[in-house]
Order: sequence, then structure tokens, then C-alpha cells
Amino acid sequence: MNAREVRRRTMQAVKSKDTGPEMLVRRQLYAKGYRYRLHRMDLPGCPDLVFRSRKKVIFVHGCFWHGHNCQRGARVPVHNRQYWTQKITKNRERDKMVRDSLHALGWKICVLWECELKDMSKIASSVQEFLDVPQNCES
Repeated sequence: MNAREVRRRTMQAVKSKDTGPEMLVRRQLYAKGYRYRLHRMDLPGCPDLVFRSRKKVIFVHGCFWHGHNCQRGARVPVHNRQYWTQKITKNRERDKMVRDSLHALGWKICVLWECELKDMSKIASSVQEFLDVPQNCES
């Protein structure tokens, strides 16, 4: 199997829904008694978790895919650098458009980054504050 075939198989294995970080957040919130809808396609960006009655959404972003400013997010693949740089830039631009669209519709947004999930107690308290207090927790 050549390198191109290996890369293709690796990329096919990457999921956009029900990822490990997303499942971790979902389990934590469900255990605390929060109920939500998943991946509402009628909302811009198809948010990971939707709290309709509170008019709030949570996105769980992978640091690499969404260009976070952490060590993992700043990493650029060795092969095909130009493609990956453009892709991450487009993802960031799309994320901003989605946030702007949701804000225009009156939704509040919380973005959780994959690297932040290492400290679940901190995440749990900030998410609980976001859901229970009328304010925005966007990071």
C-alpha cells in the first residue's frame, strides 16, 4: 500500500459526529441532568449540542481541524502543507460565519476545545455556568 492510500484510509476514519471528545462532554452533561439535541441540521453549522429551551449551543472542536492556538492546533502536516494550511484557514473562516449566523438568530455559543477537555472539572463548571447563567462562554 502506497503513502497516498494510507493517507486516504486515515482520513476516511476521521469522524465529524460522535467523536471521542464530543462523547466525553455529552456523558458529563447527561450525568448532571442536562438534556439536549444533537447535530440540529436546521441551525447554522449543525452544532454538536443544542439546548433549545435555553437558546444555547455547544461546539466541541478538534484543535487540529479548527486551527486552535495550542500545540496540537498549531501543528502543520509535513506533506501537502499548502493544502492543509488552506483547509484549516477555510475551516476557521467557516466557523466564524457560523458563529455570526447563530448570534444573529439570537443563540448563545460555547466552544469547547479538545485540548481543554483534559481538565474536565474546569470544563464542567464553565459549561454549567454557560448553561445556567445568561451569558456567553465563547473561547
